[in-house]
Amino acid sequence: MLYGLAQELHGRLGIQIVYKNSYRNKKVLVTGHTGFKGAWLTTWLLKLGANVVGYSKDIPTVPSMFIALGLEHKIKHCIGDVCDLVNFKKIISNEKPDFIFHLAAQAIVSTSYTDPVDTFMTNAVGTMNLLESLRHSKNPCVVILITSDKCYDNVEWVWGYKETDALGGKDIYSGSKGAAELVIKSYLHSYFSGANKHIRIGIGRAGNVIGGGDWAKDRIIADSLRAWTAGRKVEIRSPNSTRPWQHVLEPLSGYLCLGMNLLESEKLHGEAFNFGPRAEQNRAVVDLLQDLGEKWGFASKNDMYAITANIPFHEAGLLKLNCDKALFHMKWLSTLTYIEMVNLIASWYDAYYNVKSSEMFDITTDQISIYEEAAIKSNASWAN
Repeated sequence: MLYGLAQELHGRLGIQIVYKNSYRNKKVLVTGHTGFKGAWLTTWLLKLGANVVGYSKDIPTVPSMFIALGLEHKIKHCIGDVCDLVNFKKIISNEKPDFIFHLAAQAIVSTSYTDPVDTFMTNAVGTMNLLESLRHSKNPCVVILITSDKCYDNVEWVWGYKETDALGGKDIYSGSKGAAELVIKSYLHSYFSGANKHIRIGIGRAGNVIGGGDWAKDRIIADSLRAWTAGRKVEIRSPNSTRPWQHVLEPLSGYLCLGMNLLESEKLHGEAFNFGPRAEQNRAVVDLLQDLGEKWGFASKNDMYAITANIPFHEAGLLKLNCDKALFHMKWLSTLTYIEMVNLIASWYDAYYNVKSSEMFDITTDQISIYEEAAIKSNASWAN
């Protein structure tokens, strides 16, 4: 079975000393903890010895990685909307977190077209409510605000966008992320400089994130697994569109690295960082599907997918990031090869459909251990 590597490593890999134990016994608030990235980050923080408080308005998908891993019973699980300023303030005031990772977002491009108001409210106003909640706080806190690579004004040039490039967007989703960045910039300069630097803020930008446990609609991996497990071909819109795919643990390692650096020093306070994969990760949609489908057991690509002409919303043909700033300031680099990424994704879903649900938390934790081991071998700064 594909999950055999994780089972083999279970119990053999001890607790890795990564991130200089920056998160051990610290209280960490994760907004959007019930989502795909939020569930992975919550699991990693638990592995790092953190006391996690989660804040989300609902369980966004069925199935749900958050439910599959039983995370509700492993953390303090709070239901609430980041657009509710009064309740958000109360959570932050009562919990007094040492770290905040703000992942709560409306993250689906197709949904932004059907519900633009909620998209702007969640992504821009929700970010503002977090910063407003912290404005009068006396509690020292490191805050990592997650936006997206879609915050850049994408003119589809062939080189990667740098943190100093123009922000904006031609569509609702991109506009909401650009608006969130503008909110962050104005609050940083107005309230979080000088004497108020006990609140240290960093911004993380990433995109094309894939991995086990993603069941969001209109996402290539989730759509494929839903179709394949139902005995159907997956419909794809833009088979030749190239994306710089990255496993979810790659940007999460960057967010955690940024948090560690901000805890140690205020030097990076207010800085934005791109977190993206190495250049060899750039693959067409159809190539990713074929590689994943082969791991899933398909003998022919004709059984995997069908191309549809139905493209109900604008999709960028190319958008990649320049991550030199993260390398220079934090010595951060992505860890996994393309094949390693595909293997981890296939292994996670194979385990989900073939083992007891009670084992999924351990299997997910083991995948994080595999990633940490790979980072240690590649001399990643945060893993040594």
